[in-house]
Amino acid sequence: MTTQVPPPDAAPAQSIGLARLAGLLADRTRAAFCLALLDGRAWTAGELAAYARVAPSSASEHLTRLTEGGLLVEHRQGRHRYVQLASPRVAELIEGLTAHLDPPAERPRGLRAANASAALARGRTCYDHLAGRLGVAVTDAMTGRGLIDQDGGFALTAAGRTWFAEALATDTATLRAGRRPTARGCLDWTERRQHLAGVAGARLCAGLLERAWVRRVGSGRAVRLTPAGAEALRDLLGLDAEAAGLL
Repeated sequence: MTTQVPPPDAAPAQSIGLARLAGLLADRTRAAFCLALLDGRAWTAGELAAYARVAPSSASEHLTRLTEGGLLVEHRQGRHRYVQLASPRVAELIEGLTAHLDPPAERPRGLRAANASAALARGRTCYDHLAGRLGVAVTDAMTGRGLIDQDGGFALTAAGRTWFAEALATDTATLRAGRRPTARGCLDWTERRQHLAGVAGARLCAGLLERAWVRRVGSGRAVRLTPAGAEALRDLLGLDAEAAGLL
């Protein structure tokens, strides 16, 4: 009996879309651009070209593909072309895919590269929320205090909403505004555990940066906990920053 094979155009629309998405990320330069943009900020085409060590003309072609594919959005300011990730969902997709990769077989070469890698693992931003050891430690501390329920599908509890209002002066209505989930787990690519994302994750990150409890390290994604931040998190969440390897 001969098996009838359907023609390619009979493939479900979802499979076509998935293949197209995979194709966008199946290039080392485009993947590097998306990883760089996980810092949540807008970059110029020239900055990304220098970061990925490619010619400006090549960078422009890759950015056009990523923009047309819906992974990036573009803003024009004068003669400069700025791009950033299209949404938090795209950032969580990139971070989640990265978490499924095996750890690098080779260690970073040189002291500078090793320090940069260690800083990213210790604490970084994943678009607009905290990731790395810092993000996971804060999430665990919040879970231990009953502010996050990870057993019931990763949700912010009533106590958690009260905590945001009191600790970070957050209007609880803003935690439920819009279509974005209030809280969701995002698989951390270095810790291989979940950190807090969603509106609550974004508000937590912004609140810690506003109070200088967390500061950016250089111009990249890495962040570090300040002494004032360590004291605040100990008071607010019972988090021992030194024991957690955050200092």
